[in-house]
Amino acid sequence: MTKALPPLTWFRAFEAAARRLSFTAAAEEIGMTQSAVSQHVKSLENRLGVALFIRQARSLMLTDDGRKLMPQVASALETLTAAARTFEMGPTQNLLTVATSVSVAQWIIAPRLADFTARHPEVRLRFLSTIWPDDFHSVRADVEIPFGSHKQFGRDATLLEPNGLLALKSPDLVGALHTLPLIEAVGTSAGWASWQEGGDENLTPHIFVDSFGAALNMAIYGNGVALVSESLAHSAIALGQLVLAHSKIAPCLEGYYVRVNEKNKTAVKFRDWLLD
Repeated sequence: MTKALPPLTWFRAFEAAARRLSFTAAAEEIGMTQSAVSQHVKSLENRLGVALFIRQARSLMLTDDGRKLMPQVASALETLTAAARTFEMGPTQNLLTVATSVSVAQWIIAPRLADFTARHPEVRLRFLSTIWPDDFHSVRADVEIPFGSHKQFGRDATLLEPNGLLALKSPDLVGALHTLPLIEAVGTSAGWASWQEGGDENLTPHIFVDSFGAALNMAIYGNGVALVSESLAHSAIALGQLVLAHSKIAPCLEGYYVRVNEKNKTAVKFRDWLLD
């Protein structure tokens, strides 16, 4: 049986850290937390069975194995980027291109999109799935909805609100919070550890996923309690797919930001509709 390749996110975290020689700098570049980048690199090291970095107090050094791997990973990522670009469409009349994550497209836009298309039947829409903040530099989009911190996107974008964190579960899942499996989205600075600050319960995640949207899907099927952004949760709650597992709303340092080409009147209309 062919052995599965390590996830692309592990290689992306390694490449950024190897190029910047800093988990913190890599995290800022690719829109993850320092701990998530470190975790992805450690997972890659465990899978390959070698150390890729020598970890020092304030910096990183590549090992011989890390120096050997770096150019191959960088070349592969460049090849994938170039391959994707060949399928991009050029500007098309009445076509509005929206670059965002699958989570936002599924849980925020899709449940409400019929309202926008009813108001603007002449507009055609194209959605591009993005994962990393630098993905937004490689696509031509009229509307961009990246996930990250205010430092990364707040200057020229508007935060989607509300932006707290809710603990959600299937209405069929019975039990107190501390007795149920907990689902956590890695790559954000806030999780179950920060959610329970000041409390007496020891809440340890059991299931880890790479996005809030995946956490919502896991919770809907009764796999546990998901800690997710309020912005994503409203549709699932309104449809009765999820209910609050706890009344607490915790702050989140990151969020979904909306930025548009201000010269594109249709893009501005889409942004205003989304914020409304």
